Amino acid sequence: MVSKRMFLAATTLAYGLALGAAMAAEPLSVMSFGGAYQEAQRKAVFNAYAEATGRPVSEQEYGGEIAKIKAMIDSGNTTLDVVDVDAPTLLQGCDEGIFEPIDWEKIGPKSEWLPGTTSDCGVGTIVYATILSYDEEKLANKPTKLADLFDLEKFPGKRGLWKNPATNLEFALLADGVAPDAVYETLSTPEGLDRAFAKLDTIKDQIVWWEAGAQAPQLLASGEVTLTTAWNGRIFNANKEGRKFGMVWDNQILDSNFWAIPKGAKDIEGSLAFIHFAVEPKILAATAKYIPYGPVRTTAAAEVAPEDARNLPTSPANLTTSLTLDNAFWADHGDEIRKRFTTWLSN
Repeated sequence: MVSKRMFLAATTLAYGLALGAAMAAEPLSVMSFGGAYQEAQRKAVFNAYAEATGRPVSEQEYGGEIAKIKAMIDSGNTTLDVVDVDAPTLLQGCDEGIFEPIDWEKIGPKSEWLPGTTSDCGVGTIVYATILSYDEEKLANKPTKLADLFDLEKFPGKRGLWKNPATNLEFALLADGVAPDAVYETLSTPEGLDRAFAKLDTIKDQIVWWEAGAQAPQLLASGEVTLTTAWNGRIFNANKEGRKFGMVWDNQILDSNFWAIPKGAKDIEGSLAFIHFAVEPKILAATAKYIPYGPVRTTAAAEVAPEDARNLPTSPANLTTSLTLDNAFWADHGDEIRKRFTTWLSN
């Protein structure tokens, strides 16, 4: 019988990840977002990588600030080998040249990655979602679709929404009947933007704004809101702690994180080797056991246990009406729309 250690070692060697003794003795420096997410990475990725290659991972944590990465690069001493970044940071970093180009021949075929999760300077690692949630113990009549967020007659009470135009304007158009593949085309027009704000107007007086991810489940738990949008991982964790919060996957909005290599990294080949390992289907599936973020690689779906798959944004059943957040759209139009959103909030 092949042990886990033997399997991982064989996989690593097969893809050219075995490192020389001198390099193996030098830890690989990886920075991520801390908390439950990095704990899941430690269990599924970092420890497995060290076991398979003999090269330990030295972990760093940050809050996603691109300024921290830029300051390190500007100092002329890039101490990190790999960093986990969100999509807006990747876009900005690629434009500003603070990330090394990715040699995809050393990673895998791009065709296996979900749309929007590949880049010339980043490799998609996980997919998370903004969803509609509710307290099953407080609602006899349960919402089943995103449009229920805007139905105050059927579901009276306050609504929790993230205090950000991104996702809210998309949700407004989706609930108003715009097909997922037409949302950004619609939102790019003055009429479409007006339509989105008009839909939000229908519940504006009932909105309770949340700014930190932990607040959304707290609003449900306290009964302050009847329905809220939330990040799927936050709702999953609340349920692990004993809550009974329902998750509505209809018209979920997907977003991704990426592995990137900071400019000037001292061991680019080692960085690419680590990323290759981290996005192997079995490793991505292992990560999903510890936190409900979906694998970005389609070939990983078959590796995910059925009991884990139903909680993932990337489960085929959950993807049918999904929308992928267009971070390029927000990079191009975000400043202008945020000004309008701020004005709308104050009126």
